[in-house]
Amino acid sequence: MKQLKLPAVFMRGGTSNAIVFHAKDLPRERAQWDEIFLAAIGSPDPYGRQLDGMGGGVSSVSKVCVVGPSSRPDADIDYTFAQVQVKKAEVDYSANCGNMSSAMGPFAVDEGLIHISGREAVVRIHNTNTRKIIQARFAMDEGLSEVDGELAIPGVSGTGSPVRLEFLQPGGATTGKLLPTGNVTDVLDVPGVGKLTVSMVDAANATVFVRAADLGLSGIEMPDALDGNADIMHKLAAIRVAASVAMGIARTPAEAAKKSAVPFVGFVSAAQDAALLTGEAIKAADIDLTARMLSNGQPHRALPLTVSLCTAVAARIEGSVVHQATRAATDLNAPIRIAMPSGILTVAAAVSQQNGQWRAEQGAFYRTQRRLFEGYVYVRAALVPGLVAATRGKLKAA
Repeated sequence: MKQLKLPAVFMRGGTSNAIVFHAKDLPRERAQWDEIFLAAIGSPDPYGRQLDGMGGGVSSVSKVCVVGPSSRPDADIDYTFAQVQVKKAEVDYSANCGNMSSAMGPFAVDEGLIHISGREAVVRIHNTNTRKIIQARFAMDEGLSEVDGELAIPGVSGTGSPVRLEFLQPGGATTGKLLPTGNVTDVLDVPGVGKLTVSMVDAANATVFVRAADLGLSGIEMPDALDGNADIMHKLAAIRVAASVAMGIARTPAEAAKKSAVPFVGFVSAAQDAALLTGEAIKAADIDLTARMLSNGQPHRALPLTVSLCTAVAARIEGSVVHQATRAATDLNAPIRIAMPSGILTVAAAVSQQNGQWRAEQGAFYRTQRRLFEGYVYVRAALVPGLVAATRGKLKAA
């Protein structure tokens, strides 16, 4: 059977890659999106490599973004993020991707969805997954988003022009509450693991944090070492499921096990000397906190940006597991330097207390982005019967 081709752009945003579609080029019926995204990315793939699609076998490069006109008066564009599972026929829309968020403003400008005059663009992005506003600031170069620059980010070779992302009022992105249980810390009774003190925080994306020492870990384990430790991976998966129910994201453990995107799960430890994936080393004196995260069941080789923001917010909430592990700060407005496998992430987070309740005011960080190619993505017609029926042959065949 023939293939169909859909207009698309392939972009890097931060440490992620994604296929980016215009909303107008997809069916209006959202139920038909899943089969398109799965076919384009190359999932499900039992071999875990996605060689028959645009994915790369890990969660950070198995992504799709959809951009269109804003449905809100306080934003310039709508942006929907889709996390495509590698080995499962599953597409998750419950979370946002902070890394790919950095590419959405430049995409909108370069595609003519927004017209900017001057040397700097400010694009207000409505992320439909979390219903939150993200403000992107970036330089312009002769009417297009600037690419070349001096900013280097951990996990990406070379340098690029900075994109400043400002997450406005990021609390409650998944659950509606910054502290979904109402507590700074909770004791989770995790089946097969036991009782653990955790902090469950929801800023940009819901995350459950546990102390590395409580898992018998040093906190500076590398992704491959974690992935090869079946006992630790089982414990982290069980913690994530128990937290999902406790946070109200899922009603039952069985339902929680099916929601692979949120909550994220990770462990933290104090600043310490550590090796990086590059073979280089970082010194404890240069960081404030050490963190490791799982994303869609896989140890992340960096940190998901939304989770980095959540980590920084949690670090400013007195008494949290993350706060306890973070170097004491003399300036609470200073950015937090988080060590992870690929280097150091610097994240700004502003929190406050109102009537005894913690509130996340804003989080910000810098990323780089680049358009890699544009044209058409090909999908096997046999894999998208809903699309074939909906378009009645209007899409181009090849």
